[in-house]
Amino acid sequence: MPVQPSSPVVRMKRVAGLLLLVAALLYVLGTAMEGRHPAWGYLASFAEAAMVGAIADWFAVTALFRHPLGLPIPHTAIIPRSKARIGRNLSEFITTHFLATPLVLAKLQALDLGGRLADWLREPSNAEALAGQLTGVARFGLDSLHDARVQAFVQERLLDRARRIDLAPACAEVLDLLTREGRHQALLDGALIRLHHILQDDETRALVADAISTEVRTLRYLGLSKAVGGWSANKFVDGLSTLIAEVVGDPEHRLRARFDQHVAEFIVRLRHDPGYRLEIERLLARLLDHPATRDYLQGLWQELLAWLQQDLERPDSRVRQRIVQLTRGLGDALAADDVMRGWINERLMAAAPGLLERHRHQIGRYIAQRVESWESGELVEQMERSVGKDLQYIRINGTLVGGLVGLVLHALTQLATAAG
Repeated sequence: MPVQPSSPVVRMKRVAGLLLLVAALLYVLGTAMEGRHPAWGYLASFAEAAMVGAIADWFAVTALFRHPLGLPIPHTAIIPRSKARIGRNLSEFITTHFLATPLVLAKLQALDLGGRLADWLREPSNAEALAGQLTGVARFGLDSLHDARVQAFVQERLLDRARRIDLAPACAEVLDLLTREGRHQALLDGALIRLHHILQDDETRALVADAISTEVRTLRYLGLSKAVGGWSANKFVDGLSTLIAEVVGDPEHRLRARFDQHVAEFIVRLRHDPGYRLEIERLLARLLDHPATRDYLQGLWQELLAWLQQDLERPDSRVRQRIVQLTRGLGDALAADDVMRGWINERLMAAAPGLLERHRHQIGRYIAQRVESWESGELVEQMERSVGKDLQYIRINGTLVGGLVGLVLHALTQLATAAG
């Protein structure tokens, strides 16, 4: 970006140029009036030396960035000609004095990043800002997930992943864990108690009675099917309820041992029977490929997206509030846990040397290559924006100091002439 006409650098250039013009006018005036009074000689000497100082410093400052007056004078346009060397020196300076491992480690150790992280997370404004960023990302992601192509892709990937799951070993491990801790018996008790409640329901008894009446065809012609069916249903349900009560009340009941045996056999088959495992895989594949399953997953997906979309759009979003709570909670937990903060600092200190060694030279090469690849005009503009204003003060000071030196020299010359 070129230097703007109203920039401080341009303004200071105009001031320095104006001083040179003033010195030139004073020189003309002093020289013209020198014969009328000795004081004009002093003015002429001051102005002459001021012009020399101004022009010399203008040449020196300009020679840093470009050829003065466009003339290819040797040892001018120093910065554009020395881009590669400047880049290498700057790179070496930064990597040596700023990225040296001991310096960085000392700074990191003094920072206590674990404590700073805890304080940052506990700050309500930071938690709100983090939640705002995350909810923004979530909204963008949800907008993408509404696209039918994205939905089809995600659904196929999930179904494909589900097809690859080997359920048999996983089921075997779960059942084995349950049997080792005896939880399968608690599950059996729960199932039996639930079955007992179902059997005591009048509708269940009626269904059993109808089923028995339908099967007892001989008694149907005698008009006794309903009576026999109702009596049989009551006897069946009462007998089954009694058996359930016995099993639930007796931890050593023989049916429990049979149940243990069947579960153990089932675990063995899940682990070692290829045919059984293959049958489970086929059952899972049929379930996943069934249109009803796909429709159910699609509906579930749409409901989830709709709920998330509505929640994230609300000012009092539950998801956003939860993120804020989790963020501040994490900060409170870190602030109260010296061990965890120490662990964070230790891991950072342990990882930093390797990261520095790995990336220090890359950073240095990047700086050197970036400076070298700069277009000369761009480099000059960047440098002038950074130090150009101060360099114009050199021109201004050169004008004034040169004039004072000329004034002193003229005065000494006059004294020497008078003494001689």
